[in-house]
Amino acid sequence: MQNFWPVLAVIAAYLIGSLSFAVIVSRVMGLNDPRTFGSKNPGATNVLRSGSKAAAIITLLLDAAKGWLPVMLVGSYGPRFGLHDGTLAMVGLAAFLGHLYPVFFRFVGGKGVATALGVLVGVSGWLGLATLLIWVLMALGFRYSSLASITAAVMAPVVYVLAGDTFWIMNASVAFGITVMALFLLYRHAENINRLIKGTESKLGKKAESPVAAPSHGARRGHSHRRSGKLAHSTEPQPPHSDKHRP
Repeated sequence: MQNFWPVLAVIAAYLIGSLSFAVIVSRVMGLNDPRTFGSKNPGATNVLRSGSKAAAIITLLLDAAKGWLPVMLVGSYGPRFGLHDGTLAMVGLAAFLGHLYPVFFRFVGGKGVATALGVLVGVSGWLGLATLLIWVLMALGFRYSSLASITAAVMAPVVYVLAGDTFWIMNASVAFGITVMALFLLYRHAENINRLIKGTESKLGKKAESPVAAPSHGARRGHSHRRSGKLAHSTEPQPPHSDKHRP
């Protein structure tokens, strides 16, 4: 039974991570499915493009919470069940991968930025705060969410190792888990990196363009008839009045 608890914890973390709150919140609030517009990414940034800041904030908080909760539970209550830092690292990684490849949504998920941040907060509040600060500074300075996320992802394992044993007790398993998350974040942002290089990446706060409905063929044809009819009426020569030309 003692060996079963780590497996159970990892499975539970993956299932929690598989809750795609971008889709769930959008449905509850009557918004368009975030997988159908903008970047088509089910995440808080794309929900923001729907025009609803409230929905984006709720999505962000819930996505972060599902990364934080399993790590916090294992860190706080795991030792009594024989769950230590190795399990904590696997649980955080499982919640993160659940967001990327959710079993409840045909394994099509988001890029995992908010969930990764939640995992880091669960590991250490100071680590999460430092990573969030990096994201905010990059986002304010360059107005690109993707660039901020990429920078924060790269810096997270660096900060964890450099500040280890000062603000938190560094563990090799946790460092490995954070590094794997960073690599997955870079992989999921490959298209964003290409767009950043080409200068075509969308900036923060830009609302997704709504599709413009094209007029029907019948409507265009009817409009054409009205114009041609009016033109024919205005150019048609008028017959002389019989009274005026009567001898």
